[in-house]
Amino acid sequence: MLRRALPTRPEARRILLGTLLSAVGRGLTLPFLFIYLTDLRGLSDTTAGLAIGWCGAVTLALSPVGGTLIDRFGARRVVLPCLVLEAVGTGLLALVHSTGTAFAVLTLVAVGSSALWSGQATILASLTDDGERQRVFGLQFALLNLGIGLGGLVSGAVVDVARPVTFQAIYLLDALSYLMPAVILLTLPQVGHRLAVATGAEERPATGGYLTVLRDRPFRRLVVFGLVLTTCGYAQIEVGFTAYAIRVVGVTPRVVAWALAANTVMIVLSQLLVIRRLEGRSRTGALAAVGAVFATAWLVLGAAGLVGTGNALLAALGVVACSAIFGFGETLLSPVMPALTNALATDELRGRYNAMSSMIFGISGVIGPVTAGPLIGAAHGRVWVVAVVGGCLTASVIALSLRRLLDPGQDGRGTLAPPREPEAVAR
Repeated sequence: MLRRALPTRPEARRILLGTLLSAVGRGLTLPFLFIYLTDLRGLSDTTAGLAIGWCGAVTLALSPVGGTLIDRFGARRVVLPCLVLEAVGTGLLALVHSTGTAFAVLTLVAVGSSALWSGQATILASLTDDGERQRVFGLQFALLNLGIGLGGLVSGAVVDVARPVTFQAIYLLDALSYLMPAVILLTLPQVGHRLAVATGAEERPATGGYLTVLRDRPFRRLVVFGLVLTTCGYAQIEVGFTAYAIRVVGVTPRVVAWALAANTVMIVLSQLLVIRRLEGRSRTGALAAVGAVFATAWLVLGAAGLVGTGNALLAALGVVACSAIFGFGETLLSPVMPALTNALATDELRGRYNAMSSMIFGISGVIGPVTAGPLIGAAHGRVWVVAVVGGCLTASVIALSLRRLLDPGQDGRGTLAPPREPEAVAR
């Protein structure tokens, strides 16, 4: 299954290696930003949520600019400086000491991250064909989470709220990790140039821009689905999940780190199998299943909150189980969402399509923390659980409504890829 998922081109494999290396650093810090800002830097729950939400707002505002720059100048010229900015901003988080510095540093982080997702997705899409793209995006996500899990295991073993230096160390290591994919991209001088030029199209800039993208009715419906799902799913991990687990369930930050590890184990063990099972099946059906799985995960976390400190072991197991179930939903989403986005995109507007897709995370990154932090901080944890469960189920309904707008090829129905030849893998 691993051989089948590997991209044919060696350049794509090296890009995936960069994803893995940078993900290890991301895993060191992923579950701890909210706790770091509140328990170590003295920000209130509401202020920390607003600061993280501000980061999402800046990312959202700059994402369209990133997509335009990618289509006009090529992903390479955009991704490289963004990786450097992300490294600098992440390293400076270790020096945050007040609300003002937190907002300033998170602004720099947001500038760096604004075009990373769309740029890297555009590069990977340009190095793969339609038949292998869904598998490769799934493998990318598995490697991403493998790296995050490894980093989470390390940070879970060393971080201590009584020793701020341990948190500073993981942010510095995270900063260094962002330079790894930059180095790899520098060793691939032919990768990441403007797609319209590489395919022999005219030199003039693509016409239509975001207006053309927004007129694409199936893609608009996909964006709505993504907004609802990520607001009630991914956007809740850093603030909602962490805050509920610690404030309501009563577990320690170390349990949160182990929950992240369980999430990774689920993804790494099941992703390749899920990729194989998804081939030839409806992509919209898979997206609808994601909403149901995410809703189940939040219900399990809510049940852990009801148990609370009355049974610490059962409560901790509930937190870990929530993360693991959520991980299974991610294995369904990760290959399908980018593959469907790029199936709807044209080469001359591929950067903009991927930027619009990344904007989904920007918008949800604003709404999620801004709502979860105050709700949980004001002891309204049950309201938060009801809201995210309802949102995930609503996303499932939207996904099912998308199917009639797609042709069978775009929906992935009956498009089983032929088996890979051994010599193709070795090239």
